[in-house]
Amino acid sequence: MRVHQYIFGKDGGAEKFFVHLVGALARRGVEQTAVMRWNRRWREDVEVHAKVIQSNFRNLSIDRILLPMKVLSIAKRDKADAIISWSTRGARLMPDYKGGIKLSRLGDYPTHLGYFKNTDILVCNTPGIGDHVRKLGWTRGVEVISNFTDTTTVAPVSRASVNTPEGVPLVVTMGRFVKRKRFHLLIEAVAAVPDAYLWIVGDGEEREALEAVTREHKMEQRVRFLGWQKDTRPYVAAADIFVMPSSHEPLGNVIFEAWAQNRAVISSRSEGPSWFMRDGENGLLVDIDDVAGYTRAIKQLIADPALSARLGENGRATLVGQFSEEAVASAYIDLFKRKP
Repeated sequence: MRVHQYIFGKDGGAEKFFVHLVGALARRGVEQTAVMRWNRRWREDVEVHAKVIQSNFRNLSIDRILLPMKVLSIAKRDKADAIISWSTRGARLMPDYKGGIKLSRLGDYPTHLGYFKNTDILVCNTPGIGDHVRKLGWTRGVEVISNFTDTTTVAPVSRASVNTPEGVPLVVTMGRFVKRKRFHLLIEAVAAVPDAYLWIVGDGEEREALEAVTREHKMEQRVRFLGWQKDTRPYVAAADIFVMPSSHEPLGNVIFEAWAQNRAVISSRSEGPSWFMRDGENGLLVDIDDVAGYTRAIKQLIADPALSARLGENGRATLVGQFSEEAVASAYIDLFKRKP
């Protein structure tokens, strides 16, 4: 079975899942070709499983003209059984190929359907995105297939290596530094938790603004900006609590990564977590932008280690039972076998 994939993202949750999926499909004997941006930090993880073609596919570049012709030619040459585009930029590259099924994977809510003129089936990673595209007028196929993550537990990184004392409450969060991630509100929430430290894994355009918020709340001694990490698991494993405060989160891959390490999770009531999290059973849910609510939830878990441990265990059970590699990879392979 031969599958081609087009992805032009940078370093977010979709890209992490793409790497996981490429590996899972390779382990099941699928031959893959991936078209992706130049010099992505995760390229070498893809290259061990797939042939990689690099292109930025920008509007003002020669690739904007030549790449569509190239990928169609390669699909015909390889007799690809399926093509998967990732997000809207990848969907723009989808050729009018007749030899296999054409899938566009959606991890967020598109504003219109014009990106998907050559797509047979939209693969949505939550039911909410599926409902959204139908409301926009999509009449072709829709499938809901969620994400999975590596469930291997790892040893925590030394807190001393990140200039953090042993024994203090440690909160971890991660993601791209954009406004909708609401990291500035989490800094404010942790400021009201005595002795708690906060690690923020990631980077982005809001870095200076977040550093300013840190200074405003006199949190320079308790907040650590860790940058992008190739393997985030040891940092998550070192935490007492993981928090995802986003105002908009279609799924929430980072929650899966925290559950994989048996960490208790506090999340906003954004779209994805509201689907798969149950307040008080496998995590704690807080209203969007409720700073005091995050503070209360963090204090609650610090004061009740048994609750924290139970939420971490139940979260991992949810991950393994509902979002396993076997189920997700098998669902994709079943789609690849469909005729366009």
